[in-house]
Amino acid sequence: MKDNIIRYREMCAAEQHDMLQKGMNFRLNPQYSVLLMSQRTNAPYKDAIHPDGITIEYEGHDLPRSQQIRDPKTVDQPRFTRGGKPTENGKFADAVDQYKKDPTKCEIVRMYEKVFDGVWSEKGFFKLIDYKIVNDGTRKVFRFILEEVEVSFEHKKVEITLGKERSRIIPSSVKKEVWARDGGKCVMCGSTDELHFDHDLPYSKGGTSITAANVRILCARHNLQKSAKIE
Repeated sequence: MKDNIIRYREMCAAEQHDMLQKGMNFRLNPQYSVLLMSQRTNAPYKDAIHPDGITIEYEGHDLPRSQQIRDPKTVDQPRFTRGGKPTENGKFADAVDQYKKDPTKCEIVRMYEKVFDGVWSEKGFFKLIDYKIVNDGTRKVFRFILEEVEVSFEHKKVEITLGKERSRIIPSSVKKEVWARDGGKCVMCGSTDELHFDHDLPYSKGGTSITAANVRILCARHNLQKSAKIE
């Protein structure tokens, strides 16, 4: 569920993998891919949320250090391996190229964000719609563009909708501030399990995601109670 607060092991369990070691995981699940992102100051890649609040720009990944590259940050991000097979960058780029030829064949991506060491937040599902290769001043890097969507996986068929009330993505800086302010627990009962970053006033009703004043931590029970009252 979008904005759930989870531990690393919970994230791995959700994807039915013992470990998620890579940030880019094309078709980790038969129905979707998985991307791990971070906007922390020490993050190795420059991921960003667009001003519209529903679009993510995700930086591609470097050559692995195992290829005897002294500093992967000094060489272009690769689309192909030395053997000619697509890297994870290449797989995602190929998916975009296919989507542009046939819009019915879009790649669905589940996104997770690292908030703190060991603490992650699920950002929900996105549609991979574009990519570009840009020069960052020293080399060429991939920038993938993803747009938030609602996805239903029923009868082994993927149904995608834009959603009538898409909510603005909560920035990482706000999540960090809220986590520290609320002590990493539900503000209603003090629970530390099944937590969720919640908009006090929903975005669809005029609330904002860009200030900690409108975001709080709720447990699953109190989040459901709030949702019931709003409905």
